[in-house]
Amino acid sequence: MFAKVFMLMTFFLSFGNPSEENIMYHKEYYETGKTKAEGWIYNGIKTGYWRFYHPSGKISEQGEYKNNQRIKYWYFYSPKGKKISEGHYANGKRANWWLFYDENEKINHKCQLSNGIKNGYCLMYNNTKLTSAEKYKNGKKIKEWFSFSSFRRENNLSDLK
Repeated sequence: MFAKVFMLMTFFLSFGNPSEENIMYHKEYYETGKTKAEGWIYNGIKTGYWRFYHPSGKISEQGEYKNNQRIKYWYFYSPKGKKISEGHYANGKRANWWLFYDENEKINHKCQLSNGIKNGYCLMYNNTKLTSAEKYKNGKKIKEWFSFSSFRRENNLSDLK
């Protein structure tokens, strides 16, 4: 049933509206026949929601595209299906806060990124407990704190928004 509804939806999106005649659902496959990637293409460029898969068939990443660039919120997974990281994209590059996970899917660290590199604060965790904070400028670490009181003396908590 879902396949029929999906095919009809694809038909109407592809042919039913002349202003959207070049939109189609696209799938790529590994040589094994398993899905490698799937999502929407408009005029030959990625748009809308996309999923990518490991050769095992488990999802490797998922999120949205606009004009062939990643936008909004994305999720990344290991070949075993465990969360590796998640965060925002702006202009096709990692931006704002990103979460990074350990092998048990617990947050290992959170970092502020701009243009795909660390630029701001990183909060480091061990077994969900905050252990330190680091400050980066253009990808280079410029300071590290191991106590909340020393961090507060030198920084505004509003910088962590």
